[in-house]
Amino acid sequence: MSVDAQYRVYLGAYTGSDSGANGIRLAFADEAGRLRCTDTVADAYDPSFLALSPDGGTLFAVNEVARGRVVAFQVGADGGLTEINSQPTHGSAPCHLSVHPGGRFLLTANYLSGNVVVHPIGEGGVLREACHAVDHSGQGPDKDRQEGPHAHQIVPSPDGRFALAADLGTDSVYVYAFDGDTGHLALKHEVGWAPGTGPRHLAFHPDGDRGYLVGELTSTITEFAFDAGSGEVRPGRVLPLLPADFTGRSLAAEVVVSPDGRFVFASNRGHDSIAVFAAEGFAQLGVVPAGVRGPRHIALSPRGDVLYAAGELSDTVQAFAVAADGGLTPVGDPVPSPSPVCLLPA
Repeated sequence: MSVDAQYRVYLGAYTGSDSGANGIRLAFADEAGRLRCTDTVADAYDPSFLALSPDGGTLFAVNEVARGRVVAFQVGADGGLTEINSQPTHGSAPCHLSVHPGGRFLLTANYLSGNVVVHPIGEGGVLREACHAVDHSGQGPDKDRQEGPHAHQIVPSPDGRFALAADLGTDSVYVYAFDGDTGHLALKHEVGWAPGTGPRHLAFHPDGDRGYLVGELTSTITEFAFDAGSGEVRPGRVLPLLPADFTGRSLAAEVVVSPDGRFVFASNRGHDSIAVFAAEGFAQLGVVPAGVRGPRHIALSPRGDVLYAAGELSDTVQAFAVAADGGLTPVGDPVPSPSPVCLLPA
């Protein structure tokens, strides 16, 4: 890491003949959060989502391709990445992955095939063959986007006892009991959302008793209660992510919660904006321009004082200073980076 850098940010991307991206890039953030992008640090095909092991020594990436794969990389002292190995995801177009808090298992959601899979993580970050997979079933009212299941995310609960999968195609959140010894998923609850919502991503509040889910197709955010004992999810208030006078097409993308639990941020693609909410009382504070086109992903710095928006369509990343009241102020100009679709501050 350079002398003036405060932390690193890894950038996942869609690769291809016209994207200009060929793998995972690395950027360094200064004290204000401004990014200095370096060259590609790992060749990879469509590494559209990234995750780190709890100790920060291993980075995992999906290959969002027809015959999906997950790849493990060793993280060097300088932030460089060295491939360890890869494994098939037994599904098509994996679009999200997360690491269990214990560090022994990798959880992956396959979008096109609508299933979720678990891989054991061995010594040194080596990925083992998949130990369990579960297929979703069902559909929603949107004939173009919900003709079948489309698992869009799988994340462990804060204590690791459960894994929650958001499925855009079935308008459901699946809650699985997670066996920390075997990696086995046992369905406990299938929680339905309003038809046509298209659940995309969810994020837990630091208190572990609640969370927030964005509906891609309706551009909404739902606050939900979570029972850490039973794994029960109870959807609550639903708020819009867009201004009331907006009449164009927009799709919700990502949701994050500030480390202090005071604010919730969600991104809109089409309107190209970031909606800001107060967690206390769950109220919208405003909607601000994202400064990029197609903000597919947003992420917070380790301290939560900087928010980054990845503009898939503008080939740029914009940094924002997060004020004490949750307000967002651009930090410098957007930084060029080809087809950024995932940001991983570390």
